[in-house]
Amino acid sequence: MDLKDRVAIVTGGARGIGLAIVEDLIAQGASVVIVDSGVSISGEPLQPKLAEEVARRMDRAAAVCGDVAEPAIARTAVELAVERFGAVDIVVNNAAIIRDALIFKSSADAWDAVLRTNLTGAQRMLATATPLMRDQAKAGRAAGAIINMVSSAGIYGNFGQAAYAAAKAGLIGLTRVVAHDLARSQIRCNAVAPFAATRVTESIQPANDAQAAYKQKALAVPALYVARLVSFLCSSGAQDVSGQLFGVRGREAFVFSQARPAHRLLQPKGGYDLAAFAQGAKAFAPYYAGLVTDLEAFASDPIL
Repeated sequence: MDLKDRVAIVTGGARGIGLAIVEDLIAQGASVVIVDSGVSISGEPLQPKLAEEVARRMDRAAAVCGDVAEPAIARTAVELAVERFGAVDIVVNNAAIIRDALIFKSSADAWDAVLRTNLTGAQRMLATATPLMRDQAKAGRAAGAIINMVSSAGIYGNFGQAAYAAAKAGLIGLTRVVAHDLARSQIRCNAVAPFAATRVTESIQPANDAQAAYKQKALAVPALYVARLVSFLCSSGAQDVSGQLFGVRGREAFVFSQARPAHRLLQPKGGYDLAAFAQGAKAFAPYYAGLVTDLEAFASDPIL
């Protein structure tokens, strides 16, 4: 169940959770192309050659420095993986930025930048890599795996994170569609919501005491356990697992339920009038999701 002779592309792989994933994939036997633009957590230029610096320190690693939302960068990553290591078996979409603002104070530029990196970048990478991955499977190579790194913010929501949560929720939807699209090729696609100390965690501006407690605890959570779940999902041990949404918080790994109808209300022909609708809709109440943020939902002590 190791990853010997497997070839991975990891976006946002030069630091944080992405770097932990790169390190664990290599430890399990894989070769990795790191794609990273070296920007700050808000997407500003910072260390443009960081991916190359990281790759030089590793065995079986290569680097592409650039924005994965640019189709040319995605193509370069796939071509480099084939040239250096002979294939593309694994894609981990981890690149992300964050520009928080309450919706009534948000800017169009910030929205566009976050969606471009966090969601469009994943689509560009998959649109480029999956034709090759399908051809490899048809030729008899063991089917590959895709991991999209999402966030509990895309499930629960959080104050001021309209762009980030929308992008991550969109990535969950993309995961399900890609899992369907590639099912005949037996290429799996899953999503992982990580909890670990990262630049995103450091950037949290707590809105209340519960969120402040969450941040303090989250900054003590190592990324190793996230990386190990990713490696498992890329291995033959998970060859029948696709379209699922996982989470990792310290030593705790879990699978999320996914949205499905919880209760059914049948209107009469022509529809309820509003008063009757109000009465009938009371049956929905036990099934409503509480309006809590992801920081509040996961405020308990992580298991380290």
